[in-house]
Amino acid sequence: MVNLPQIIVNTMADKEIAERIKFLMKELNYRQVDFAQKIDVDTSNLSKYLNGRLAMSDALINKIVVNLGVSKQWLETGEDLPFAKQQPQQLVTVPESRIVTEPSRIAASRGTPVYDIDVTAGYQPQARMFTDDQIIGFIDLPDMANANCRIVRVSGDSMSPVIRNGDYIAVRELSNLRQIFWGQIYVVILDDYRLVKYIRRHDDPSMVILRSENKRYDDMEVERTEIRDLMFVQNILHVDTRM
Repeated sequence: MVNLPQIIVNTMADKEIAERIKFLMKELNYRQVDFAQKIDVDTSNLSKYLNGRLAMSDALINKIVVNLGVSKQWLETGEDLPFAKQQPQQLVTVPESRIVTEPSRIAASRGTPVYDIDVTAGYQPQARMFTDDQIIGFIDLPDMANANCRIVRVSGDSMSPVIRNGDYIAVRELSNLRQIFWGQIYVVILDDYRLVKYIRRHDDPSMVILRSENKRYDDMEVERTEIRDLMFVQNILHVDTRM
């Protein structure tokens, strides 16, 4: 009996959906068998979907959406965010009194660390950006969207009025640079620059569009291979010195 090679049937769109499903499994800390049970799909069939031996189906997508509360738009196209109830990148007004900067209090603080870093100035690898000696304080915000966030400064007006000169942003490091939430704000680290921009989908899948909020700034087209690191902007923070 001759063993015939298994045929890969999924399209480029199916491959992108498979990548997003793998992202969900990692983000939710599910093994493949656990994920299959959670969405009520046979484990062997889920493996075939992910490996391209079965074309993605509406039934599979709907089960993931219903059972996990995932955004259908994100799962199918990459637009929007994975979970519909997430509300990142909203402006949060922070009373100055909530910022801990006294050395005697920093050691005992359990808030989100503030780093003495301007993410729109110069280049420095992430590994050297977030070191303990760069911490200048903490912001105590119980509702901070993600416990793994770090807070950094932004200068310039390219993202104004959404992010104003001198505002702070809470950023979350990404482990998978291929998984982009299209239309959301990121810190984009290139060889020579750090930029805070919207990332938009390009017609050429090997490229992305970096877009400013301020219409005086033109779009930038960047090869995906030129992006050294990405940080997702989780919150935008404006410190109010009157509070």
